[in-house]
Amino acid sequence: MIGNEWIVLGMIAGFLGLMIIGIPVAISLAVSGFVAGYIGFGPMLFNLMPARLYGVVSNYTLLAIPLFTFMGVMLEKSRVAEDMLDTIGTAMGGLKGGMGLAIVLVGVLMGASTGIVGATVVTVGLLTLPTLMKRGYAPSVACGTICASGTLGQIIPPSLVLILLSDIMGESVGTLFAAALIPGMVLAGIYCAYLILLGMFMPKLVPAVPLEERQKINKAELRKKLLRDVGPPVLLVLAVLGSIVAGIAAPTEAASMGALGALLIAVGFGRMNMQLLKDTMHGTLTISAMVYFILLCAQPFALAFRGLGGEDMVHGLFDMIPGGEMGALLFLMGLLFILGFFLEWIEISYIALPMFLPVFIGYGTDMVWLAILIAMNLQMSFLTPPFGWALFFLKGVTPPGITTRDIYVGVLPFVLLQALAVAVIFVFPSVATWLPKAIGW
Repeated sequence: MIGNEWIVLGMIAGFLGLMIIGIPVAISLAVSGFVAGYIGFGPMLFNLMPARLYGVVSNYTLLAIPLFTFMGVMLEKSRVAEDMLDTIGTAMGGLKGGMGLAIVLVGVLMGASTGIVGATVVTVGLLTLPTLMKRGYAPSVACGTICASGTLGQIIPPSLVLILLSDIMGESVGTLFAAALIPGMVLAGIYCAYLILLGMFMPKLVPAVPLEERQKINKAELRKKLLRDVGPPVLLVLAVLGSIVAGIAAPTEAASMGALGALLIAVGFGRMNMQLLKDTMHGTLTISAMVYFILLCAQPFALAFRGLGGEDMVHGLFDMIPGGEMGALLFLMGLLFILGFFLEWIEISYIALPMFLPVFIGYGTDMVWLAILIAMNLQMSFLTPPFGWALFFLKGVTPPGITTRDIYVGVLPFVLLQALAVAVIFVFPSVATWLPKAIGW
């Protein structure tokens, strides 16, 4: 290897080393990138840095991030999500595994309206875990269902993962949103099928709500609650996603209408006040600042990697992999899965993907299909021990008696189910590509 290639390897090793000793990811990225770039080229390499940073902060597409985040935080903090969960859970409690199915359905709706894994897992965990334990659910099944359902917001649009992937891969946000709809529903359907099978063959793990309790429910009142609590969020999701998929509004414009719609729903439920608005603004600012800070700090790392010839190293690596395009895809999927044990999806997206994308562009790979495969793979990083964030979020709100082992054991079947969904999309690309093509994108 030539000198610059050793510097690239040293830069990657330095980044990982800084993270291991506890330096924040964004700082680790920036420091390793600046040091390696300065060693390789001196200050000359970073003359492009101001333009790169300005390109990030002025990117019109990325403006959708704080707007969609505001929509999700508003629905979560106004307790609209709580009402929706309680009503759907009551409606489905008579089935074996029905409470689990209700959690998956709420995960779909909250994913399509909030897209924030932490908010979904914490909200669902606080509201349902004590009830599930009281109803006789196995702790591992309850924990696994909550964690897995909470991560659906990473693939079901509007998703921050898809917005950032659109920027990295040069595809429109609307195209990726349309491409992710069917795969997201397929994944949710796989979860539901698993819970139904558990109810059929292992009913003691997922018992139904007792008949005496169900008989106390007023059916007419339940129908009214379904319309009142579930109707507005569903209409908001349909309006936002429908306007994007139909080509009526750009994602950023639809995100602004989604934020306004969340405000109006909070007002309609009689929960809007100054404290709620302040909490929502603070939550939006915190999440958006974290995402943008990592994006900005990733620029010196990416610039140094490209300037030092890192892309040529990656091309050489992939040339050694047998199987051509399919072999390279399988290698990428395996590598992303392994990285997901240790890194967050943002770091993987802005560090690993730019290294590998030129290889697949050279192969002529369908970028929409590849983006959905990557998004589904990154979703697994929220569930894979030891650093799956959904596991940490749930552990923070578990009642006494729920152990870390219950959570880790509970998510393992759902990791396998997610891998099954990735395999389905890998074998049948049209699951991801049919809808964008049908729309004409």
